[in-house]
Amino acid sequence: MTHDQSLALQNDLYNLILNPATRAWERQLLVAAKARLTDDASLNRELDRLAADLRPLAQRNSLTPDVTDFYAKLTGETVLDTRAMVAKHWAPDPPYQERAIFAGGCFWCLVEPFETRAGVNAVISGYTGGALEQPTYEQVFSQTTGHVEAVEILFDRRQMTYADLLAIYWQLIDPTDDLGQIDDRGTQYRPVIFVNSPEQRQLAKTAKQQAMERYQRPIVVGIEAVQSFWPAENFHQQFYQRQPKRYRRIKHARQQYLFLQRLGVKWHQIWHH
Repeated sequence: MTHDQSLALQNDLYNLILNPATRAWERQLLVAAKARLTDDASLNRELDRLAADLRPLAQRNSLTPDVTDFYAKLTGETVLDTRAMVAKHWAPDPPYQERAIFAGGCFWCLVEPFETRAGVNAVISGYTGGALEQPTYEQVFSQTTGHVEAVEILFDRRQMTYADLLAIYWQLIDPTDDLGQIDDRGTQYRPVIFVNSPEQRQLAKTAKQQAMERYQRPIVVGIEAVQSFWPAENFHQQFYQRQPKRYRRIKHARQQYLFLQRLGVKWHQIWHH
């Protein structure tokens, strides 16, 4: 590890101590490491010791998002920096750009199906639907803030229409489950379409009505007005690129579930006709 890399990690350590999203026991380890840093010679040694202290829970994916990224840097992994992409959320829309916000289970699985389509400028994972400002993953996961995990899609309407995005969305969710999605259980995973114009609302209502004709069970996908959208932590952005093997396993499990569900729906339709 170079001197500059060590100094950058030391700065990250200090920022994590001040980060309100850092858990108490994580902060305790960070503060202890900071107290042991007395000179440049001890810096690398203490960072290695801190990595060892964090390793057991890192291996079980039990660290908070920002500490997870910090641990990856400690162990020499390349951490995807998505700040430039996330900045597009706060920037004014250029000509012909429109936004769509969909919730439907863990946002990890809602990025790649949209981001790889022509006309999509960015897909940002985040939290919306609740009153708390700038919620953390921990807070949303507690199911006490009213937020859902969602994706904000920035698209060029000259190449991609909102109706096209809706068609993709309905292929990614179980629209009959309002207590989560497949293996993702909890109100923060409920399916919701957040609309930002009368045109989007009408298209969403039409798509929902069409779904009601295909499913035997009630359709529970909500259609709500857009609320404040808060981009999630760096760790949660573009997860399919960050951890491709883990993403493929999750994606495959979801696809199997949805395939079998739709097979049942089609068999029901054939039987009753």
